[in-house]
Amino acid sequence: MTQYIARRVIALIPVLLGVSIIVFSLIRMIPGDPVTVMLGERARPEDIERVRIEMGFDRPIYEQYVEWMGRVLRGDLGTSIINRTPVMGELKSRLAATIELVVAAMLIGLFIGIGVGIISAIRQNSWIDLTATVGVLLGVSMPIYWLALILMYALAVNRQIFPPSARLDVHLDVTRHTGFMLIDTLLMGDMSLFLNAVWHLILPAFVLSTTVMPILARMTRSSMLEVLRQDYVRTADAKGLRRRTVVMQHALKNALLPVITVVGLQLGGLLGGALLTETIFSWPGMGLWTYRAILSRDYPIVQGAVLVSATIYVVVNLLVDISYAYVDPRIRYQSK
Repeated sequence: MTQYIARRVIALIPVLLGVSIIVFSLIRMIPGDPVTVMLGERARPEDIERVRIEMGFDRPIYEQYVEWMGRVLRGDLGTSIINRTPVMGELKSRLAATIELVVAAMLIGLFIGIGVGIISAIRQNSWIDLTATVGVLLGVSMPIYWLALILMYALAVNRQIFPPSARLDVHLDVTRHTGFMLIDTLLMGDMSLFLNAVWHLILPAFVLSTTVMPILARMTRSSMLEVLRQDYVRTADAKGLRRRTVVMQHALKNALLPVITVVGLQLGGLLGGALLTETIFSWPGMGLWTYRAILSRDYPIVQGAVLVSATIYVVVNLLVDISYAYVDPRIRYQSK
């Protein structure tokens, strides 16, 4: 296992290096000049040229990349072109907000998706199974931005059940320790602040969870149906064990392996969907931050945000691979 993990970690290096090269190159193909955006369209040409030279934009792109990568290896993601603030400093607070949203969305997706999949498999071909199948098809085909706007209008604007934006009410303030609003409110010992943060999190997290919920439900159903037909499950039924025990202790654990694979792969979908969700709900995370940086041609922010997102994605997939051996003892990783 140790040798396998070491090989996988080494294999991550060329992947992240390739991502950095692609992002660094593609961001510079976006029409527009960041210096013009920063100084304004009425800026004098000589001022624009002077700032471009100061920022190194006049040099060949490979020289700019080497310099940027050297700073990245030292933990420096550069300085925002527009705000002139360190990218790493703002990234920490933005990343905490996105992780909080993504984790909440994944938990909701796991709870509802796996639950629906199990019930559909147990009640195969019943009206419950048919309703769940239709719901899965609707969920897969429904654009997240459309659903976000509909639910925001229905539950936040029209009915005012949930707040439409932000992580906390405007008049409330929290002492930031970790950047995670739920944790910081708990550290303050104020349950009303914690509940307020949860209330702001529910709607955007549910909307984001719909990107993984249908896939998890469909995968759980098909995997459970396959496992329920196995001989050892029939034997457990024949011994007179309760149906709940057979399903939860014998069938579900063996059906989880493909579901875990989907969870790891869908993390990228959650990070991508977070951009739209955060933009619509004004959630101050990496998605909204990156979106605004793209519009303003803020190269360092876009490069840093994409590189960090790619790192999170590949690391989580590595953890998913490692977890296989713990979920299914039959799997053993061997060094070549």
